[in-house]
Amino acid sequence: MNTDHRPRTLLITANPDPRSLTHHVSARLEAALRPLPVEVADLHQERFDPRYNAADRRAYHESGNYPPDVVREHRRLERATDVVLIFPVYWWSMPALLKGWIDRVFVNGWAFEYSADSGLRPKLQQLTTHLLPIAGSDVSLFERHGYEKALRTQIEHGIVDYCGSRRGATAFVFESELPHPAATAENVERAVSTISAAVRNPARV
Repeated sequence: MNTDHRPRTLLITANPDPRSLTHHVSARLEAALRPLPVEVADLHQERFDPRYNAADRRAYHESGNYPPDVVREHRRLERATDVVLIFPVYWWSMPALLKGWIDRVFVNGWAFEYSADSGLRPKLQQLTTHLLPIAGSDVSLFERHGYEKALRTQIEHGIVDYCGSRRGATAFVFESELPHPAATAENVERAVSTISAAVRNPARV
């Protein structure tokens, strides 16, 4: 029986460059969360296959018999109280690798159940999901074109709410490609502080 009731956080990254700001942000957040338990999942390094295949389709219809790599992700998420998705914003959304991870892992029978008779039954109430998107553009452009609202609607409402997970914090790192390292560092620390505080003090989210 697990008697450790501290938050257990799973950090998910999706960037092929280990020297990227994505990985730097992940490392900073991991350090900020310690000594709480933290696990880091680098989907590129682990070579997670994001392609939704015939086995995934069968598992969706059967609500079970999931492929072994999907089961491993389920076990990892079941150990966590909080998951943080840390990703670069590609075309105002998440990278294909992270989207494929969600497509394959947040599946019928595990993340939710749906049938024509009973409708939707979300199943991830024990999990809090936080978002840490890293955007090259500035906040005014996101606000002007409604990109932030669109991204939040897609992920927070379309995925997190649908599966019944609690919404955690969403903290953007804007202007990630600034030529001024000090300004970028300030943006990173602000986002890391927001997510870290939300994990440590969930009642304030």
